[in-house]
Amino acid sequence: MQIVSHPKVTQVFNNYPEHVKPKMDKLRCLVLQTASEIKDLKHLEETLKWGEPSYLTKNGSTLRIDWKPKTPNQYAMYFQCTTQLVSTFKILYKNTLTFQANRAIIFNLNSTFPELEIKQCITLALTYHKVKHIPLLGM
Repeated sequence: MQIVSHPKVTQVFNNYPEHVKPKMDKLRCLVLQTASEIKDLKHLEETLKWGEPSYLTKNGSTLRIDWKPKTPNQYAMYFQCTTQLVSTFKILYKNTLTFQANRAIIFNLNSTFPELEIKQCITLALTYHKVKHIPLLGM
């Protein structure tokens, strides 16, 4: 798989506060690792959208991750609110994950996140246009 990473993305990760950077780095690595495990995914673009690290694929829906000073104890993974992604995640992982409306999964800086479930969410986002017609996105 080819990963194209724009140089400004690294700057954003380097500018996170010291206590936030390890969490954001781990989430970034999980996105990249998960993408590399998706069969038939040949190209992943890591870029900035709205100043946030964003991941794009030909058959996927844009996935963004970020930490914001206005909510200092949390960071998030954002999805396009017009998709079925978060509504599906709420059905599948209502007892495991925390959500913000139909746009994000919220993580607490002081907690770990369930890697398996997050990898499944990443996979569904990066392959969304292939699975959006399947009930529960094929899960």
